[in-house]
Amino acid sequence: MKVLVAVKRVVDYNVKVRVKSDNTGVDIANVKMSMNPFDEIAVEEAVRLKEKGIATEIIAVSCGVTQCQETLRTAMAIGADRAILVETAEELQPLAVAKLLKALVDKEQPGLIILGKQAIDDDCNQTGQMLAALADLPQVTCASKIEVADGKATIAREIDGGLETLSVTLPAVMTADLRLNEPRYVTLPNIMKAKKKTLEVIKAEDLGVNVSPRIQTLKVTEPPKRSAGIKVPDVATLVAKLKNEAKVI
Repeated sequence: MKVLVAVKRVVDYNVKVRVKSDNTGVDIANVKMSMNPFDEIAVEEAVRLKEKGIATEIIAVSCGVTQCQETLRTAMAIGADRAILVETAEELQPLAVAKLLKALVDKEQPGLIILGKQAIDDDCNQTGQMLAALADLPQVTCASKIEVADGKATIAREIDGGLETLSVTLPAVMTADLRLNEPRYVTLPNIMKAKKKTLEVIKAEDLGVNVSPRIQTLKVTEPPKRSAGIKVPDVATLVAKLKNEAKVI
């Protein structure tokens, strides 16, 4: 079974993001970039499926600028067999990415497509669902456990009341949640091996997909800064402030 995993290059989760002075977006100049953490979990799960003898080939896919090759090399260092970069300088939104992935799914015919449930930069949580709709494939989102056997996948997902277990017929689309696994540490020997693996670069227009943005970001602002706390002399004053100023009681 062939597994296709989508990965995204985002601002590293340890970096405190800064909003541009003109409020048009987030400043990413000279900022450390890395693989989206949820996508890292998706790659790890694909590698574990291969280690169990279920998956035969893992293809990592990214869409975006040339620097996304670094993210794909990381995916191959974790264990992906080869990578495809759909190169474009356009600002990619979830629908455009889903259309590009749909074109690659048609080309590669994978048995399972795994994505992170959302990216930590835009937090859209839309691409996996859109891809499933465009490709007319069954989908399970926010997966916390997956078992594949006899052409089907049994997937547990976390819901408000506990766990929900679903069975889907392959091929299918799955999005990975935090508790699915803990990604392995990438070792130096594997980083060196990843440099020798195949990385194919294709242009978005070669796939016949229009990736022009459909949504315009009007303004990006930082959240309001929290005011300093105050001390009150007694319980009566505290209750009065909660009632009259905070209006929470």
